[in-house]
Amino acid sequence: MKDVMEASHAVSEAVKAIEPDVIAAYPITPQTHIVERISEFVANGEIKSEYIRVESEFSAISACLGASAAGTRAYTSTSSQGLALMHEVLFIVSGMRLPVCMSVVNRALSAPINIWNDHQDSISERDTGWIQLYVETAQEAYDMTIMQHRISEDPRVLLPSMVCMDGFTLSHVYEAADIHDKKDVDSFLPKYKPVHAVLDPKEPLTQGPIGFPSHYMEFRSELCKAIDGSLDVIEEVMKDYSKKFPCTIENSRPKEYYHVEEHRMEDADVVLVAMGSVCGTIKVVIDELREKGVKAGLLKLITYRPFPAELLKEKLKGAGKVAVVEKALSPGLGGPLYHEISSALYECEERPELRNFIVGLGGKDVRLDHVEKIIDMTMKGEGKREEWMF
Repeated sequence: MKDVMEASHAVSEAVKAIEPDVIAAYPITPQTHIVERISEFVANGEIKSEYIRVESEFSAISACLGASAAGTRAYTSTSSQGLALMHEVLFIVSGMRLPVCMSVVNRALSAPINIWNDHQDSISERDTGWIQLYVETAQEAYDMTIMQHRISEDPRVLLPSMVCMDGFTLSHVYEAADIHDKKDVDSFLPKYKPVHAVLDPKEPLTQGPIGFPSHYMEFRSELCKAIDGSLDVIEEVMKDYSKKFPCTIENSRPKEYYHVEEHRMEDADVVLVAMGSVCGTIKVVIDELREKGVKAGLLKLITYRPFPAELLKEKLKGAGKVAVVEKALSPGLGGPLYHEISSALYECEERPELRNFIVGLGGKDVRLDHVEKIIDMTMKGEGKREEWMF
């Protein structure tokens, strides 16, 4: 069914089709529309999920941890300070290898208080052991919400995941989306069968016990192996989804999902790397500049954790000039994505000239002329290695 809806409501429709056993959430702008709509589905009897109305985001993620540890499919959603409040428990969920799924509606972190979009909230959680996938459109938000459950619950993975979508810029914007029948979603996403975590009085077990020095490091090693190995599972799930649900709305999503999406990359002299809804703006500028003979391209990163370093090396090794455009920063270091790409390219014999552009913090508009300036400065080698676009 094709319809025009908020990206937030597209996510709610995906959750409705998935019908998690337990949903626990606390409302926070700009995530609110997702959980409001889901709570309506539950109240109206449209889904049979257990909806837990908690008093904080810390309680929401804790409830999901308990539900998942009991052997059920658990889902939550949050933004900004809410995600920061979850920080302590995020490590526990991944460490216990629980496939909890979360929608993160990206919003700036205080102070000063700001309800608008950037990526500082989810980027700050990149080392918690959660898979992170970033989306550009309402269709991608819908699709990736379904895919993340199959990825997380795969016995080869068994890790929690976040699908990250830009607050307001995407969450509150109306776009066309193709919403699939529940029976079709069910055939793609089978009922969750817990492998290692289940509440069974006949076979009691202890979960999340103390890890002494003799064993703790081995646990962390196994977690790292699992998240590194999830790259192949993510690719497999993306291919299966693209085959089962072909793209029906032009420019609403990649024709075939992959860790990255390439736009006009075939002969590009300058390549922009970015994540999220800003990629739509970048595509418009690139198409306009191509008409003027400027050979620019975009590499949109969807899979951020696990970080696809080898793939990025392959895609960028032939590029002469690369601009990393990001809505996050690590104070005292610079752009996190820039430094991770720089590290990935370090061993390449022919490294491209790499530039970092910090944009859109706290919802600051990223205009067409900003993108044009980024491309022009990168091609001419003007400015500093790191530039802030106000």
